[in-house]
Amino acid sequence: MTQLLDKALSEIAKLPASEQDALAALVLEELASEERWSASFAESQDLLASLAEEALAEHAAGQTKPL
Repeated sequence: MTQLLDKALSEIAKLPASEQDALAALVLEELASEERWSASFAESQDLLASLAEEALAEHAAGQTKPL
């Protein structure tokens, strides 16, 4: 554990139980959200690559115009 995290947890430990639980819930939700984002991004790599190839082919074929 880093020193900063250890310090933060020490400060949180001084709070009432309800506030500790609220902070813990926020941290756990944030971690779960990051995990979902990472999984979603990893699963979409093939689709993103395919879309990029399609866009480049359309551009090379002169089927695009500047915005």
